[in-house]
Amino acid sequence: MSTVIPHWLDKQADLSPNEIAVELKDGTTVTFNELAKRSREKARKLATVDVKKNDHVAILSGNSIEMMETIHACSYLGVVVVLLNMRLTAFEIKQQMQDAEVTLLVTETEMDDLTEIKQITFDRLDQLKATPDCRLLEEIELSNVFTMMYTSGTSGFPKAVQHTYENHWWSATSSSLNFGKHNDDKWLIPLPLFHVSGLSTMVKGIIYGMPIYLLEKFDVEAVHDAIMNKQVTMASVVTVMLQRLVSYLGESSYPETFRCMLLGGGPAPETLLQQTKKKQIPVFQSYGMTETSSQIVTLGPKDALRKIGSAGKPLFPAQLKIRGKQANEVGEILVKGPMVTPGYYNRQEANEKSFSNGWLATGDVGYLDEEGFLYVVDRRSDLIISGGENIYPSEIENILLQIEGVREAGVTGKQDEGWGEVPVAFVVVDEGITTKEVASYLKEKLARYKQPKEIYFISQLPRNAANKMVRQELKKYI
Repeated sequence: MSTVIPHWLDKQADLSPNEIAVELKDGTTVTFNELAKRSREKARKLATVDVKKNDHVAILSGNSIEMMETIHACSYLGVVVVLLNMRLTAFEIKQQMQDAEVTLLVTETEMDDLTEIKQITFDRLDQLKATPDCRLLEEIELSNVFTMMYTSGTSGFPKAVQHTYENHWWSATSSSLNFGKHNDDKWLIPLPLFHVSGLSTMVKGIIYGMPIYLLEKFDVEAVHDAIMNKQVTMASVVTVMLQRLVSYLGESSYPETFRCMLLGGGPAPETLLQQTKKKQIPVFQSYGMTETSSQIVTLGPKDALRKIGSAGKPLFPAQLKIRGKQANEVGEILVKGPMVTPGYYNRQEANEKSFSNGWLATGDVGYLDEEGFLYVVDRRSDLIISGGENIYPSEIENILLQIEGVREAGVTGKQDEGWGEVPVAFVVVDEGITTKEVASYLKEKLARYKQPKEIYFISQLPRNAANKMVRQELKKYI
């Protein structure tokens, strides 16, 4: 029998009505009571355009209070929210909405390329007259699906990952068991709400009764200012964001009240972690994916400096193992826990392939050390096999980033007649550095078979909306 709880936004509005739920860069604040009231009003307006329980409603928007209210509004109607990536083409949006069986698209601005799709903008929605007799849900059934978002689709058509209320609940409570919950906490979201990291932090705010400092997008000055002057105590970032923040910080230091820089989006270069250690930035590496409702493994505070390079141990209710491997042996990472998705929407074959006895095969490669700490090596799909040797792009990238003048690095595999595949490197560099200098440095640091056979200088690496590098996109430059 599924567990039922009071609607979490109503509950928080009752417990902390006048406490700040959301704070924006321009100083605008919204209390929990206001957020609940405005979200319920939006729900009644959605009902006027024939949105009903169990419908799939897509949202295409950048970070905004309107987007947050619409997500919550859907929960009052028992509607599944399909979050779409703002970087998608009209063709991709149509594909995903058809795949997810969407009945309505809610957008920031009307999409001319999607005229055949029933859509409504935030402004038009606000102008509607609410349905007064619309019955809103007062309780949440935790086993029900709340949100869906698509994987990046590095192999084949992207799949819709379903998240239940229970997935989000356990993601939030597990995180609080790891980091603790402080009364003065304020969590910064510079990542898109249509990505799992941003969305999960939004939900944390409701469950914790904690203010969220919401940015429209990552901006190094705005993030720095929020940490230095706006009493932000925690922030979620990916590696490229942290690199820019460290550079912008210079010789300064963050306030002692800033207690957590939660780092996700893949393994971080050890050189960067050493820099943050020197500057006393409280960085906590984590490991997670859309399928795990954000982090499922996080490095705890007491081990942060002792285990540099590790993603940590599984959060309290989570389990992890390396398929068929002993300590320090590299293999595929398997995870299990109440924050793990019940499966992909309408993807029976993928579900049968990825899930077994509650365990999710992540497709990622890593190992556990003698103490059970996870070290993520790479995506299995990014693995380069050259002449029978396994080459992990992240290892080469870490070496490249040690070179003075190399700001960003990405490595992928290129087909080769003799070796099957060979590594190829793409770097973003400062003026004056040459490919010869880069190649010379790599010769000293890497085995011959790991050395990139080609080195390209490019202006920027391909990244998704969460600023996470998309290695598969590098192949287009070859």
